[in-house]
Amino acid sequence: MSKFFKLAASTVLALSVLAACGGNDDAPEENAGGDEEGTSTEAIGDGDIELVFWEFGNTGYDKLIEEYVEENPQVTINLQNSDMNDLHDNLFTSISAGSGAPDIAMIEEAQIERYRNAESSFTNLYDHGAEEVADNYLDWVWQNGENADGDFVFGLPTDIGPTVMFYRTDVFEEAGFDSSPEAVSDLVATWEDFENVAKEINEKTGKQMVDGAELVYNARRDQATEQYFNTDDELIVEEHDQISGAYEYVASLLDQGLIGNIPLWTPEWFSGMDEGNYATMLAPAWMQGVIKDNSPEDGVWSLTTMPEGAGNWGGSYLTVPAESEHPEEAYKFIEWLTAPEQQLKAFLDYGLFPSAPAVYEMPEFLEYEDEYFGGVAVAQVFSEAAEAVVPVYKGRNYYPVDGEVKEAIDNVAAGNDPEEEWEAAIERMERIIDRQ
Repeated sequence: MSKFFKLAASTVLALSVLAACGGNDDAPEENAGGDEEGTSTEAIGDGDIELVFWEFGNTGYDKLIEEYVEENPQVTINLQNSDMNDLHDNLFTSISAGSGAPDIAMIEEAQIERYRNAESSFTNLYDHGAEEVADNYLDWVWQNGENADGDFVFGLPTDIGPTVMFYRTDVFEEAGFDSSPEAVSDLVATWEDFENVAKEINEKTGKQMVDGAELVYNARRDQATEQYFNTDDELIVEEHDQISGAYEYVASLLDQGLIGNIPLWTPEWFSGMDEGNYATMLAPAWMQGVIKDNSPEDGVWSLTTMPEGAGNWGGSYLTVPAESEHPEEAYKFIEWLTAPEQQLKAFLDYGLFPSAPAVYEMPEFLEYEDEYFGGVAVAQVFSEAAEAVVPVYKGRNYYPVDGEVKEAIDNVAAGNDPEEEWEAAIERMERIIDRQ
């Protein structure tokens, strides 16, 4: 197994599970000592200009930093790795107090909404030349890092999490289907197709199409051109039908018994992945490592495009808090770290999927195939998904409101009435907004 996938499994539980499930107790791996429990610290370089860099997850940036300080001996990078939730809480506390923030802070892509009202606490990277590199990144990723007016950019994008459909070739074959990626893509081109195939698989194999409702809902939600809020942070879920449609879709699949009720990250979920208890998993690029670590047989799992497009789950930005004493040097470093050349290295070494589309044309990227997934050119599949993502405004209350929909879905899975649960979820959402 390559380093890419070995490390991806630990990365996702430390980085991406938090974004999806709202918490994770796994402490980051120690590097070279720590200032406090759950935080590791490593000073790289011996230059007079020290840049404190807060990161979360297992990025492998320490290797790239070593390369950078060798070329820039005047700089020392103090790399501090901590739990994702802790980092965001500590950063919010620091900028509120006006002291204690680092020179560089990694912010998860959906969490950036939390800081939009604190624009003055961050350096506008347009003031340091960010306009010159904007074209390096996917348009939707760059836009997510800007303010609503587009004249302030909080951070430069690192990795992203384009979503695809992983599937069990043996389950599709047992149901009588051609299991090649091209055939499966054609077979489930639409969400109506997905439901019809789920019925056939269930009838012919007794198995369910997917582990549970959450990943199906996430996939439909992330394809929506409008989600929970408009750019004025007004709740709009009752003004359009994309979110309610996603909810009704999963409620119908649950009612028909076509999807399971297996909570993510549980022993049952991991064992089902290996035993083929469900046929598909709608998930982002970083899920590859989780599948490989929990279903080790080569050639059983494959992947292809999702019905009706793609979404994004995960990714981050590198920001420069306003209190940094070295904003110019901090910007120069993050510009280098997020450049296509370094993003390719981060992809090949640690599986961080690039936000820079120039990487998608590089030979090392194009030639990347994986025998575990039947020799599929996985990098190309994910790059096509990344380029298909439609940007959407999320809002600072994205996570709590999304959690209310998830609670409603859980209650429907437990047998409650879908319409009553939806109405209750709307009431809870409105209470969240009223408390602001």
